[in-house]
Amino acid sequence: MTDAEWAEVRSAMPVPAWLLKRGGRPEAHCHREILDAVRYLVDNGVKWMAMPVDFPYWRAVYDFFRRWRSYDYVRELYERLRRTARERKGRNAEPTAGILDSQSVDASETVGEDSRGYDGGKSRDGRKRHILTDTEGLLLEVTVTTADVHDSKAAPTLLETFMDQPGRLLKLVWVDSAYQGPALAKAFARHGVRIEVVRRSDGQCGFVVLARRWVVERTLSWLSRSRRLNRDHERRPDHHQQMVWRAATIRLSRQMAGDAPRWPEKRPDRRPRARA
Repeated sequence: MTDAEWAEVRSAMPVPAWLLKRGGRPEAHCHREILDAVRYLVDNGVKWMAMPVDFPYWRAVYDFFRRWRSYDYVRELYERLRRTARERKGRNAEPTAGILDSQSVDASETVGEDSRGYDGGKSRDGRKRHILTDTEGLLLEVTVTTADVHDSKAAPTLLETFMDQPGRLLKLVWVDSAYQGPALAKAFARHGVRIEVVRRSDGQCGFVVLARRWVVERTLSWLSRSRRLNRDHERRPDHHQQMVWRAATIRLSRQMAGDAPRWPEKRPDRRPRARA
């Protein structure tokens, strides 16, 4: 990550106990180097053992990843960045409206049969990630299930996980026609959240941008830019969930720092090569 990105991420990172004089052993590696290593893995889709030698030893990086997964630190980091990004735009830190959708991905041979399924609608044999975003496409919540779990069955659990946190202001969620049924309506009504279904027009042919729903579709496309998410290689569903949070953090930190990656010929400080 660039210096501008690191400045944004560092200000939002959880502070280790040993820095607050609360005990514990100091870290053996720089947090920036460890985070860069995990970002490299998520962005490029390499194996843990194929980590370049420029980064710390892969086992140390993996232990760091597991430790953050145990305490859900990456989600906390992303939420702090999200609140800051919304406040900079003059909006409330917590949204009152969101959009819900899912995406099925194929699983590799490392995913066991007990945590994978077949999505007949998308012809995918693997897992399904269900995400909730705000109206700007920033990630609010994510849960990972087998691909054969219907969207309406996974949505109540996702909403419960999000609304259990203090300070939530969500009142309205836009969804597609798959999110229907009495059980789903009852779960949303328990939290005072209203569902609004955005339907396709009758006789619609070809691709048409649907109001509100295009935002979550764009977020899913952003996440797919991280090659680790193009195919599910994680043995555990919660590890795949962590990869989604990591990919979202990469996107958000770059956006906040204004440091989007550029091709060499697109860099403003690079002079065009003279033609012979």
